[in-house]
Amino acid sequence: MAKPIMLTAEGLKQLEEELDFLKGEKRKEIAEKIKVARSYGDLSENSEYDDAKNEQAILEARIVTIEATLKNAVLIDESDMNTEHIHIGSKIKVENIKMGKTFEYKIVGSNESNPREGKISDESPIGVGLLGKKVGDVVEIEAPAGVIALKVLEISK
Repeated sequence: MAKPIMLTAEGLKQLEEELDFLKGEKRKEIAEKIKVARSYGDLSENSEYDDAKNEQAILEARIVTIEATLKNAVLIDESDMNTEHIHIGSKIKVENIKMGKTFEYKIVGSNESNPREGKISDESPIGVGLLGKKVGDVVEIEAPAGVIALKVLEISK
């Protein structure tokens, strides 16, 4: 049995939209590239054809990955969430005690994580360290850069 993949409604929608795009528009685009490259003649020395076929293989692999993710997806019901403790789907504000800076994060399933957007995985060191904590808690997290002390300032949906 495959491991369930936790997704927020937003993450599920993004994957479904990407899958539709890849199966429709992107497949047609790559098929056209292959058709054009074939028209150049000898395929044995045709780099355009090789590139298009490689792009097609990457596309099909991504489609399979998304379909498997969606098959094993468990939707996080954000309406049932409380703001007393941190869990997947929580939006949080924390203070890095050593730096004196505040950061805002959303705890998401590993498939949705994107640190640049402030979305951190529930399986990352910070995500694991913060899950279950409440406002006022101070957490020390072992990170690649060393131990980070974070104080939970706010939890919201």
